[in-house]
Amino acid sequence: MSVFLLIILIIIEAGFATFELTQQSLKSKWNIKKMIINIIELVVYLLMVFLPGIDLSFRFKGLLILLGLRILISGIISLIQKNNKEIKKKFFTILSAALSIILIALSLIPSFIITDYHGLELTGEYDVRECSAILTDLSRIEEFESDGSYREVPVHFYYPENIEGIEEGTLPLIIFSHGAFGYYQSNTSTYMELASHGYVVASLDHPYHSFFTKDTEGHTIIVDPEFFNSALTIGNSDYDAISEEEIYEITSKWMKLREDDMNFVIDTLIMTGKSQTIGAEWYLGETNEDTILNVLESINYDKIGLMGHSLGGATAVTVGRRDDVSAVIDLDGTMLGEEAGVKDGVVLFNEENYDTPLLSVESEIHHESLGEYEKVGAIYVNSYVIDNASEGFEVYFKDTDHMNFTDLPLISPFLASNLGIGDRDSKECIKSVNALVLRFFDCYLKDEGDFSCQECY
Repeated sequence: MSVFLLIILIIIEAGFATFELTQQSLKSKWNIKKMIINIIELVVYLLMVFLPGIDLSFRFKGLLILLGLRILISGIISLIQKNNKEIKKKFFTILSAALSIILIALSLIPSFIITDYHGLELTGEYDVRECSAILTDLSRIEEFESDGSYREVPVHFYYPENIEGIEEGTLPLIIFSHGAFGYYQSNTSTYMELASHGYVVASLDHPYHSFFTKDTEGHTIIVDPEFFNSALTIGNSDYDAISEEEIYEITSKWMKLREDDMNFVIDTLIMTGKSQTIGAEWYLGETNEDTILNVLESINYDKIGLMGHSLGGATAVTVGRRDDVSAVIDLDGTMLGEEAGVKDGVVLFNEENYDTPLLSVESEIHHESLGEYEKVGAIYVNSYVIDNASEGFEVYFKDTDHMNFTDLPLISPFLASNLGIGDRDSKECIKSVNALVLRFFDCYLKDEGDFSCQECY
């Protein structure tokens, strides 16, 4: 529908220009007519809002601002030039139409990149509510700043509506970590589905690893350029110029930052939930204190699950060795936190058995890359961890790539295709992944039946 809207506006601009080329309009009258055309374009857009795929969201905000400004500017110019008797030159009529079409097309770019996705239908019995807070770790100085400020970790909660009426201490807690330069909403459909089935989900932002987030002062924190560049370099399969020692040195720093974030959040939620006291580490912003306390009071802290995508999945796996974690899911992440060092160019792994139930969900692209390790007689860290897990499950989804395990293909197919998606239907894929995630957590966090899975979905 965005294309249809663009075509309509182009026709209006081109039609107006063509008509004016047959006239000898004074500049004063031309400006008035231009203002009327701009008003007509705004009315056309507002009427088309009633059609599917066109709305008043940020996807069309640029167009709305552009049309409003053009009406204002043409109105001001018409007042200034109301006595201008000069003839509008044809060249400037054509130039005006061309620039108008270019500006309109540019303003509609967000509508082409972002879809009108409004989430997936939930299968659970509960409606879902959200709230958020920022937790300040008073034991850690923010390494990305030079002002001595403490590390802040935004936490976004998804939970059953009317949580005040739910029995205290009954809902399992799931903590989610996003991938490199992802952000907390990367798997919103998963959080919502879990919350609709009676889970509390806390999705973290890792500042400076997240594409963008907010701090306690309301400032927008964007991804650190050095982290962004190094993640792209190491994520590229053609990085022969970098030694295993260098890669380990870089990735171990990433993992420590993220593991410290997740451990801090777990400890803080448990402490606050049991004490029912909001401490100095909490910044609630517009969130009501009673809302946070009601959410935390509803949680069963003996039933904690961790999960994440990509680098977030790796974070969940290593933090999942905690005694108070009952289940872990890794969505297409290389388990970098389980690497223990490098000796003579060979990566060493954590040799301790993995005692927490673990589900590794991989893309077909990721799964096929395991064959490259086998060809050279190497061992892939994920395979090593699964083989040494008391209850380890490894599955892959056919015709998928890395971003198929997030909501991004549903929100922006254009961006997702540039980051890696397979040929599989994106909506069907994430619904299947969410169903598998729910079954795994239902088994290990709610003691509902035995978990089994296929090798390939």
